[in-house]
Formats: sequence, structure tokens, C-alpha cells
Amino acid sequence: MPDCPPQRTGALWGRVSPPSDPPSRSSRPPRRPIIVIADDDRTARETLASILRAAAYDVDIVSDGQEAVERVARGNADLVLLDVMMPRLNGLEACRLIKGMTSEAFVPVLLVTGKTDPASRVEGLKIGADDYVCKPFEEGELLARVQAMLRIKRLHDDMQDARSRLERVSVHDELTGLYNYRYLHARLSQEFKRAERSHEPLGCGVVDVDRLRTWNERSGRTFGDTILRTLADLIRRCVREVDIVVRYGGDEFLVLMPSTHFAGAVSVAERIWKEMAARSWGPLADKDRVTLSMGIAAYPSPDVKTKEALLKSAEAALNRAKRDGMDRLCVYQQEGVVFSPALEGAAGAVAGAAQARRSKSDA
Repeated sequence: MPDCPPQRTGALWGRVSPPSDPPSRSSRPPRRPIIVIADDDRTARETLASILRAAAYDVDIVSDGQEAVERVARGNADLVLLDVMMPRLNGLEACRLIKGMTSEAFVPVLLVTGKTDPASRVEGLKIGADDYVCKPFEEGELLARVQAMLRIKRLHDDMQDARSRLERVSVHDELTGLYNYRYLHARLSQEFKRAERSHEPLGCGVVDVDRLRTWNERSGRTFGDTILRTLADLIRRCVREVDIVVRYGGDEFLVLMPSTHFAGAVSVAERIWKEMAARSWGPLADKDRVTLSMGIAAYPSPDVKTKEALLKSAEAALNRAKRDGMDRLCVYQQEGVVFSPALEGAAGAVAGAAQARRSKSDA
């Protein structure tokens, strides 16, 4: 069954929470490293545990490789010490499984082996072990190798955090947390192709803050940024989880609405317009309201057969709304009819106009 969102003609759907950055390691509460020890020899594992606990590490003890794999799967393991010779699942097999399921998180594995020949050590390193220590081990060497492995893990985790932040910045707007213009074109291509393939409608709306430059000059850039952030949050509350909200320009936002006809797209636009109109801005805007102009277009329609035409049509509708005095929405159709949500209801007007055109065509 294709992954298609539910159709919407006029109703609003569930809200989507704003995206948020994953916490960086510097902002996470500090915790002691957790080391998993797997050894079927009770004396050996208790000795290892005693040394590591004395060095301020938290230790989880298991008796074989299978238990070690299950413990790592539960998460929060920072290092695994595996005895090579164990029942059920030996250390080499356990290492292979652990490395296979933690390729992104990176949990280092240190083999504890009684074999001192080079061939045995090479075998362990080939299957993914990060280091080894030979029995009988010397306490200082053991702690040095453990510290080295944990240091490598910290560096790896910091790099992963930095990469996640960079990936987020590359597709999100810093001020509002919405997707940015770069993300839009990749996602628009996906949604338009799906709409064509599934013969589903695709609504598109462009929202513009009227006279944002004037607000910046009158009340300061901070107030202008507050307007943009408030509008971004408001739009999020008015759309479904499958809808895509993008910071389209300095004072413009774009909303892609899969499986949404004209009437449904206008219903969402009307909701955004009314909520913004009802918003109180305090003494910084006690004389004038902060208003919006909006343009709506949808696929399929006679003049919209490509994703470029969809964007162009929504922008044309927005420009018409701005020319006609702002504080309104314009629905792009062949006739270029403009509806104001301050009247009886834009969604109903669009549906009525469409029905009238169909009746005239049938006659």
C-alpha cells in the first residue's frame, strides 16, 4: 500500500511539533562511563569489575557473549570487555554482532584473551575489536587501554553531534526552526512526483507578513523577528503532521499540503489568517494589526502541470493579494478570483465558485 497522507478538503488535522536540535554532549548531564564485562570465569570478571569501579567507572557484569550482546542492545554501554573463550557465544562472535548493531553509535570492544600469539590478536582485530589486553593483565595497562578507548568514543560522539547539528542547519532556518529554501526544492520534487503518480491533489500556500520592514523600522528588528517566530509557530499549529512548512524568504513562508484540494488549502489559510488577526502584540502594535497576505494554488488545475507552475501560481496569487490592498488571501485560478477570509468563509466561497463553473460548463 503506498504511503499516502489522508485527504483533506476542509478539515484541519493533527498538529506538528517544531523540530528541535538534539542536545549536544556539553548540554547533557554528566554521567560516569558504563563498562560491560563479559567473562564466564567469575573470579576474572569480579577482579576486572573491582579495578574498574575503583577507577570511578560503572560496571555491568554478564557471564557470556550472548548476554553481552543483549546488554549492549539495551543501550548506554560505553565500552565492552569481552573474554575470547566463553560458552554459548564466544568473544569473537559477540564482538562481530556488537559491531554490526552499533555502526553509528560506536561502542568500542576490548578483547581480554589468554592467547598471546600474534595470529590470535590479529584475528580479533580483523573482526572489529578495537583493542585487546592479554591475561594475566597488568592493572596499569588495563586502565590505560580502557581510558584510550573511552577517549576515542567521546571524540566519535562529539563528531556525531557536530555532524547532526550541521545537517540540521543545512535544511532548517535558524530564526524560526522551519525548513529552509534549500530543503524545499528536494521535498517539493518528491511530493509533486507522488501527487502525479497517485493522482492526488497537492495544495500550496505562500504566506507573507505585510509591511514587515515598517514594523522593523517602527519597533525594532527584535520585534520583527518576534513576528516571524510567532507566525512560524502559528502555522505549525494549523497544519497536519504530513504538511511541510518552509521559511520561503525574508518575510514569506510556504506550506505544502499533500492530498489537499483547493477548498482544504483555503480552509487552512483562513485559519492562519484569523489566528494571526486575533493575536495581541501589546503596546508595540497597539494602533495597527500585524496582517498577512496569502496566495493559494493547487495541483491539478488547468494552469498547474509542473512543480514550477505550482510555485509560480501561488506567488502570483500572493502578488495579487498584495496589489489589492494586503490583509487578504488570493486563490489562483484561471479567472484570478480573490476571496477574503473576513467574508462568509473563503473555503465555502472557493467551493461555490468551482461548483458554479462546473454547472456553467455542463450547461
